[in-house]
Amino acid sequence: MKTAPEDIPEADRVPGAPHPREARRVLGHDAALSDFVSAARGGRLHHAWLLTGPRGVGKATLAWSIAKWVLSGMASDDLSADPDTPETRRIMAMSEPRLALIRRPWDDKAGRLSAQITVDEIRRLLSFFHMSAAEGGYRVAIIDAADDMNIAAANALLKVLEEPPAQTLILLVAHQPAGLLPTIRSRCRTLRLSPLAPRQMGEILSDLGLHEDAEPLAALSDGSVGEALRLAGQDGLDRYQALVDLFATLPRLDRLAAAEWANAAAGRAGADGDPFDLAITLLDRFLARLARAGLMGAPLDQAARGEAALMARLSPDDLSARHWAEAQARLSARARAGRAVNIDPAALVMDMVLELAQSPPARAATA
Repeated sequence: MKTAPEDIPEADRVPGAPHPREARRVLGHDAALSDFVSAARGGRLHHAWLLTGPRGVGKATLAWSIAKWVLSGMASDDLSADPDTPETRRIMAMSEPRLALIRRPWDDKAGRLSAQITVDEIRRLLSFFHMSAAEGGYRVAIIDAADDMNIAAANALLKVLEEPPAQTLILLVAHQPAGLLPTIRSRCRTLRLSPLAPRQMGEILSDLGLHEDAEPLAALSDGSVGEALRLAGQDGLDRYQALVDLFATLPRLDRLAAAEWANAAAGRAGADGDPFDLAITLLDRFLARLARAGLMGAPLDQAARGEAALMARLSPDDLSARHWAEAQARLSARARAGRAVNIDPAALVMDMVLELAQSPPARAATA
């Protein structure tokens, strides 16, 4: 049965969060905004731009803001979207004829989003660029994320980048640009976005209605609004609090609580996210924060009640920090391998928790 368009999830949207095209402004990336506007004003508007930085820091939001600004005529130096322009209204409705969005397509036969951006999607982009623009002016394409292209798609895109049509702008969102073809990277100008500062994170999250949880979400998501929204949509703060409370029982781990925490990772993936992926993410963040605490002291911005005291106890020095950092790398690799062979997620998470509980810093911790 063919899936109705309104039931197809958007591959470039964080579950439970607004789509980046809905953002009215870009916060915390003034240098990138200034670089792009200066290039446009100086007649140096390159045909392809690579927007890089950690996942969720606002690369897609910036891409959509640039698209709105360019298609609305670049009248001012402010990229904040004017919701009343015809172009912005059409972009919000996904009906702007001069804008193309390339993202992972829906696979009706499999009943899910494709794992990759295929060559067929890039061929659609070729057709878009070779059409006569209905209203003249620039045509803009957003590829989100360029990391998702398979090799055939990447090679097809390279042909466009080598011989771009006049008045075209291609915006490539890339979380890991090193994985792209060097020939693609060399034909793009780069805008690098850094993680957002806690104050900026708090402002954005408050704008999105997450007033009470803004500080712990900012602390746990490492400056990534997208990650903060994903955590909020999956009750990530409650799950992280439970993880902190669990490790607070060391050196005598509460195995019943550990089993309960691990079993939650076996839940069915849905529109709001994957419980196994959430569990692995939280373990990864917990270990990273433990390692950081051993080197720099317990985090000033706590992501859970009692977290600072626990980290001071479990990671009091640089030797402990090294143990936790090594554990993070080891367990991250195990999680990837376990996902590849479809191992029981609850059993895998439980094994990880038990291994961490037996590590030298955990055994040495005093109650």
